[in-house]
Amino acid sequence: MSKLRILYVASEINPFLQTSKVAEFVRKLPQAMQEKGMEIRILVPRFGLINERKNRLHEVVRLSGINIAVGEEEKPLIIKVASIPNAKLQVYFIDNEDYFHRKYVFHDKENNFYEDNDERAIFFCKGVIETVRKLGWAPDIVHCNDWMTSLIPLYLKTTYKNDPLFKDTKSVFTTYNNAFSHKFNNDLIEKVKMMDIEDSMLTNLLTADYYGFIKLGLEFSDAIIKAEEDQTLNGLFDEFPEEKKIETIEKDENFTDSYYNLYNELVG
Repeated sequence: MSKLRILYVASEINPFLQTSKVAEFVRKLPQAMQEKGMEIRILVPRFGLINERKNRLHEVVRLSGINIAVGEEEKPLIIKVASIPNAKLQVYFIDNEDYFHRKYVFHDKENNFYEDNDERAIFFCKGVIETVRKLGWAPDIVHCNDWMTSLIPLYLKTTYKNDPLFKDTKSVFTTYNNAFSHKFNNDLIEKVKMMDIEDSMLTNLLTADYYGFIKLGLEFSDAIIKAEEDQTLNGLFDEFPEEKKIETIEKDENFTDSYYNLYNELVG
C-alpha cells in the first residue's frame, strides 16, 4: 500500500495552544499515523496566545504573500512553521495581523464572541487550501476538526474540484462539543461564496450560527466522526443518507487502528 498523505486541519494543537479537546486529539493522531508510515501535514491558525519566540515559530517566506479574499476585502496570508518537541512533526500556522493578532481565541476579555469569527474561519479555510497548493503537496485525506474548518469540504467539492492536487482528495469532518450561541450577520453567505458555489449549496448556512457551520461540514465531507457524545448534535447526523459514512471512534486500544483503516477505506 502506498504512503497515504494526510492533512490535519484544526483551530488548535498541543503544545502551542489548548482550549478544548481538539488540541490533544490533533497532537496525538497525526503522530500515530506518521508512525504507521503515513505522510503528515498539520495546519492551524496562529492565534495571538501562541508565543512565537518560546515556540520557535518562523515565517516561511516562499509560502507567504498570497492575498485571500473575504467578502469585498483581500487580506495577506502569512505562513509560519514550528516543530513539535519530541516528535518529527512540523506545524504550519496560518497568520494575518487583522484576524489573529489578538490576546484571545474566539472571545474577548469580557467573554464576548468576536463578531468577525466567521471571517476568520473563511480566511483560515481558504488559506489552508492555498498553502497546500503552494506546497505542491496533494493530500489523499483532509481531516477537518470542529466548526472553524467546516468550509474546507465544501471548497474541495466545488471551487477546487478540478485542481490536480485535490481531484482525488477525500475529506473527513470531526465534530466536537464546542458550540457557541452567536449568530453572524446576513452577509455570511456572500462572504463564504467562491467560484462554482451556488446559493442552493449553502442552505445549511442560512441560520448563520454554529449549527449552520457544522451542518455544512457534515454535508460536504466524505466521512463524519463524532469525537464525543454530544446530544445536541445527534439530530443533525440523522438527516444524512445512509451511504454517508458516520463513525464514533472511541479512545480505546484500537483508536489509531480505527483511523488508519478508515483513511485507507476512503482512499480505496
